[in-house]
Amino acid sequence: MADRSPLIAVIDSGICNLRSVTKALEAVGGTVRVITRPEQAEGAEGLVLPGVGALRDCVASLRASGIDGAVRSWIAADKPFLGVCLGMQALFEHSEEGNVAGLGLFPGRVVRFVRPPEFKIPHMGWNTVRFTQPRSPLAAGLANDGESFYFVHSFHCVPSDASLVLAECDYGGQFTAAIARGRVFATQFHPEKSQSKGLRIYKNFVEVAAGRLA
Repeated sequence: MADRSPLIAVIDSGICNLRSVTKALEAVGGTVRVITRPEQAEGAEGLVLPGVGALRDCVASLRASGIDGAVRSWIAADKPFLGVCLGMQALFEHSEEGNVAGLGLFPGRVVRFVRPPEFKIPHMGWNTVRFTQPRSPLAAGLANDGESFYFVHSFHCVPSDASLVLAECDYGGQFTAAIARGRVFATQFHPEKSQSKGLRIYKNFVEVAAGRLA
């Protein structure tokens, strides 16, 4: 059991940094399968939705391929899921970016940053987070406050349900940096760009998928 490498399906929506995400997952013990169709997720123990760029394109790609249905079923079954950046924003009901409807898996919206002029948008670079669910398996081995991760985004998620919030970040005001419910997780920051702490996030997810961390 300790040496088992769980199969992680990584969704290729056509607008994600697949190579860096897959390499990070492999580096921490996952076996990766890149998927473009819903049936390719069969047999996987974890599902990852990364994304960069425009949310409209990400959601349109998921719907065109039918993977949106697979994501819905996966999350409804509380199977290990990790959304990254756009992969987190896509889970909510609506985004101000292009006035687009998301997958609606969680109540809430995605809004543009409104900050004083000294805070440049997009929010880009390293910033510290505070875990509000410190016992979450995704935060295992990480400090409750002060860990640094890498962000690149102009929009942020506003969950309607505060209990979804896994981590917060301050950039001219607090915003949601990660969410969690059961074995479903998503981060606004990019773990694959966040060096050792980001690899720890991926390692924890792989451990959840393998059934070694709960």
